[in-house]
Amino acid sequence: MTSALELPGFTHVYSGKVRDLYAPLDDSGAPRTDQVLLVASDRISAYDHVLSTPIPDKGKVLTQLSLWWFEQLESLVPNQIVSTDVPDAVAGRAVLVEKLDMVPVECVARAYLTGGGLSEYEATGTVSGLKLPTGLVDASRIEPAVFTPSTKAPAGEHDQPMPFEDVVAEVGADRAAELRDLTVRILERGNEIAAPRGILIADTKVEFGIRPDGTVVLADEVLTPDSSRFWPAAGWEPGHRQASYDKQFVRDWLTSAASGWSKESGEEPPALPDEVVEQTRAKYVEAYEVLTGRTFA
Repeated sequence: MTSALELPGFTHVYSGKVRDLYAPLDDSGAPRTDQVLLVASDRISAYDHVLSTPIPDKGKVLTQLSLWWFEQLESLVPNQIVSTDVPDAVAGRAVLVEKLDMVPVECVARAYLTGGGLSEYEATGTVSGLKLPTGLVDASRIEPAVFTPSTKAPAGEHDQPMPFEDVVAEVGADRAAELRDLTVRILERGNEIAAPRGILIADTKVEFGIRPDGTVVLADEVLTPDSSRFWPAAGWEPGHRQASYDKQFVRDWLTSAASGWSKESGEEPPALPDEVVEQTRAKYVEAYEVLTGRTFA
């Protein structure tokens, strides 16, 4: 993984799969405890690995798209953005945010059945312990959208589906209900906005934090191709995997014979070829431009 940048006025405190976190320094040079600089890198992860090949502009696309979505959702839930006035070295890909007590649950909502949810449904008829109607297939619409939370697994491990009762045990009944309702409403609002623009949001993972006064706050990123599945609406057809605006080019190449790599090998994935990098970048940019109506620059 690439070393984090040194940024004047900030000290590096953590690097995740694709983000770097910095604490602002106060006038005495000590790290502040109420704010964090969140920097989205161009790193990309797949199958629980951070790949050695970055996707140019990915961090900027995701940051700018999240900022746009935060504006669309601000009447629904507050967000943690403090300022977009950040050091030049990370301009466009970083935001200064409130430091929150992060919710220890992956809050996932599904409007369409696919991916890991489909696999669980085919085995048990449930997703995160929630019984769904019989006869659903890949890309079937779920009406209304459902809350299907999962655990927050350590780096390199898979998140595991968790029933709503486990969320209650983790955060309490009232808070669990609030997280469930907000997550579903964010996905529903997202589709109300995205569908007329030609994109279906099949599912999404949302991060929440808690302010000292107990307010639930939308955090991290929201409704991006990294946290959600985006499908072209015109091509939606249940019964098979859909075309996608996310990192499917990367997944497909890694699992193809061309890569020479196996998910079960335990080895690090190989570097991505230029054409896969270019196709993936183009999909991220296309998603941003289709949704926002803006030209990415």
